[in-house]
Amino acid sequence: MVDKSGVHSLIIRYCKCPNACTLDKQLFAIGMFPACFSQPKSAFTSSVLDGFLLNNLECGTSAMNYYSKLRRMTSSIFPHSDHYRELMQVGWQWCQLRLLKWNGFSHDRKQPESACPQPEINVPQPAERNSDDPEWIYVRSLVMDGNFKAEHLHPTHLEDEVWLTDGLCFMVTQDKYKAHIAGANEHVQMSECNNHQAVNQANASQHKLEATGIGGCACAQHGCFVPHCIVDFQKEERYGN
Repeated sequence: MVDKSGVHSLIIRYCKCPNACTLDKQLFAIGMFPACFSQPKSAFTSSVLDGFLLNNLECGTSAMNYYSKLRRMTSSIFPHSDHYRELMQVGWQWCQLRLLKWNGFSHDRKQPESACPQPEINVPQPAERNSDDPEWIYVRSLVMDGNFKAEHLHPTHLEDEVWLTDGLCFMVTQDKYKAHIAGANEHVQMSECNNHQAVNQANASQHKLEATGIGGCACAQHGCFVPHCIVDFQKEERYGN
C-alpha cells in the first residue's frame, strides 16, 4: 500500500462470500485505488493521489521525484520498493475520475448544462424565436487564446498512448482533427513584429515536438471553455488550427 506516509506492506483478507464484490471494488470501498483490477497486488490511498496531483500542478513535481520522496520516507537506507509505473498509471486515472466528478458526471454520460445561449439547448432556433425579443439575448460572445509553453514531445511508444478524453469535455477528436489539419490550406503572412512568441516559434526547429502549444475558445461572459475546442498547435497560430 502506498500512502502519503510511505510505502507499506500489508496483508489484506478479501471477503469471499457468495455475494461479495470483486477485489477491486472491495479496495475502493476502503479508500484504496488498485493498480490492477483483476488481481490487485498494490494499491494507492486517495490522500497520496491527491497529494501527487497537487504537487504536480503547483510545484511541477514529476511522478518519479514524488515517488522517490515516498521511498525515502519509508526507508532512507534501503529505498528498494518500486511502484513508480503504477503511480503514473493510477495518477492519470485518478485525475480523470476527479475531473468527471467535478463536472457532474457519474456513470452515465449526459449533456452538460450551459448558461451561454445555445440553440436547441437553452434557446430556441431562429425560426422559433419571438420577434419582439432583443437580439442581444441570443448573442454568444467567444474569445480565443493560446499558450506556447505547453509543448509536447513525440511519444516514444505510440501504441502505449491512451487518450482518456479523446473527443470528450473540451478536447477535440484526434483523428478528425489531424485529418482537418492535413487538408487545411495555409496562407503565409509576413509579420512586422520581431519579438513575438508566435513568430519566433514559426522559425524554430520543431522536429522533436508533436505540439508546440495549445489553444482554446472560451465564453467571454462566463469564462467557461467551449466543448470540443481545445486543440494542439503544430507551428505557431495557424488559421487551420
